Amino acid sequence: MSESTSNTLQYRFDGPEQAPVLILGPSLGTTWHMWDRQVPELMKHWRVFRFDLPGHGGAPAYPAGSVNDLADRLLGTLDALGVQRFGYAGCALGGAIGTELALRHPERVASLALIAASPRFGTADEFRQRGVIVRTNGLDPIARTSPERWFTTGFAAAQPAITEWAVQMVRTTDPGCYIAACEALASFDVRPELGRVGVPTLVLVGSDDQVTGPAEARTLVAGIPDARLAVVPGASHLVPVEQPAAVTDLLVRHFTSAWQPAFDTTSGHMAIAASPVKPVLAAAPPVAPVAEIAAAEQPEALGRPDPYDAGIKVRREVLGDAHVDQAFAQADEFSGDFQEFITRYAWGEIWDRPGLDRRSRSCVTLTALVAGGHLEELAFHTRAALRNGLTPAEIKEVLLHASVYCGVPAANSAFKVAQKVIREETTPQE
Repeated sequence: MSESTSNTLQYRFDGPEQAPVLILGPSLGTTWHMWDRQVPELMKHWRVFRFDLPGHGGAPAYPAGSVNDLADRLLGTLDALGVQRFGYAGCALGGAIGTELALRHPERVASLALIAASPRFGTADEFRQRGVIVRTNGLDPIARTSPERWFTTGFAAAQPAITEWAVQMVRTTDPGCYIAACEALASFDVRPELGRVGVPTLVLVGSDDQVTGPAEARTLVAGIPDARLAVVPGASHLVPVEQPAAVTDLLVRHFTSAWQPAFDTTSGHMAIAASPVKPVLAAAPPVAPVAEIAAAEQPEALGRPDPYDAGIKVRREVLGDAHVDQAFAQADEFSGDFQEFITRYAWGEIWDRPGLDRRSRSCVTLTALVAGGHLEELAFHTRAALRNGLTPAEIKEVLLHASVYCGVPAANSAFKVAQKVIREETTPQE
């Protein structure tokens, strides 16, 4: 195990030092122990490298807010160890890290396995909402519902010890790091880039996965030029835990056939595997790479890029996709110019300025809306404040402060609106 810093990750090695390195990446809320059942077989062929996400499994709690940041920290750890080229298998968020590595650092990745993965995980709103719940209620609600997301009903009932292990694994994660990882998944979307993944890729999914199931797996296979699909029957999201033997066999077959360096356990030397990768369990037909869409040229004003694109991004991140989509859907010839105006100037110019963080801007916005009596906008900006990191207790303090300067009647109405929104947004979904 290493001494982790803010720029590296907690890790461990298993297997002979001279063997080629195979990395196993964990999913959100898990530790490297999710791979325990695979390691004994894999270490016969490779030097197995496992790592923990920040704040998971006792790792130092330095939050990482993007998948790219996590990939950079992993590469920083590997660079310090002198590991240049490797095979990579990752589950869910761990799979996103692997995809990022294959896209940004193709010279480092020899072969790839994406397990319970997706080019985009649900919607940004879903993960930011999860962050709101964790910030308000802690990780216990997420921990208690993890088994039903991770395992089939039959497995969870038959394996109470593993089910409790899963709950405790989430419960002991650092909340701030969990929220940051949710933000990383919220902003992850590589659908237009899949055609640039240039390494042999196994896409592996449980047949009963309700989180990132066969449909998401087929999207990966359709977009990645050299990809094969493996569907594991009777498994849900955490398929390496639920069906360890099947996953181990699939990984061994993939990495020994799709990656030239292989380790000869008899001689203790690397050998060359000549056979090409073969379809596993279920093969997708060859698909042409997804074309990359070039970004349109941005109009410039006063020598600067048009702030509209930045504005729509910030507006969606703060208010949520559903709210913004509804605003644009309701726009017509009469109101469309106004929607473009506030996107470009309110969100692209003001909200995107670096002088205040988004928490501070939410405080200012809530106070201004109380002063103006704009209760409808106060409702959706209360939701935005929660998404921007304010707790219900902090929102209460903002409204109490506003009551002194904006008047008690205005604050009374504001408290009613905010109380309703906070109850809706912070009640865990059972």
